[in-house]
Amino acid sequence: METNRVEAFSDGVLAIAITIMVLELKTPETPDLHGLAAVLPTLLTYVLSFVYIGIYWTNHHHLMHLTRRVDGGALWANLNLLFWLSVVPFTTRWMDESSLAELPVLVYGINLLAAAVSYTILQTRLIRLQGTGSRLARAIRNDVKGKWSMALYVVGCAGAFVSTWISVAAYVAVAALWIVPDRRIERAVAEGAATGDDGS
Repeated sequence: METNRVEAFSDGVLAIAITIMVLELKTPETPDLHGLAAVLPTLLTYVLSFVYIGIYWTNHHHLMHLTRRVDGGALWANLNLLFWLSVVPFTTRWMDESSLAELPVLVYGINLLAAAVSYTILQTRLIRLQGTGSRLARAIRNDVKGKWSMALYVVGCAGAFVSTWISVAAYVAVAALWIVPDRRIERAVAEGAATGDDGS
């Protein structure tokens, strides 16, 4: 199967997730800095989650750019990823409304960790389908950033029992690590264009 419908469906789900989050934002009750300060925590949690969904969208786009075929297993792996990303608006709102209480911050971290594991499963499945000698496989290699990310998520989840600020720092660190699109795949795309390699 080709990837067009996978990309279109994924784009739609992620766009809806972002829309749901922005609809949760409320305007300040007073037109001054005090009013703005009151909604600032909500705005910052929204920005963090928006960045996360944006990171997944850009990397999913790059991943699919080097993917020529998918199968049923890849479709379900993609749905698994989309499920965890579609839960982000809920865990974001709970974390915000609880004023960074221990359990909501922990659940937010578990949500992010589950999304990262799901992305790795999808990536592994697609590499297997394209072949170990494909441009996708060569671009991903050992995925050091992915492993560091999951380690930081675990630190963030465990840190919630000590201080939720440890968790927040870990979640922000992962976002900072991935804010720049994955250059490995961008380089592989550029190399393929130069050599006429179709990625298979």
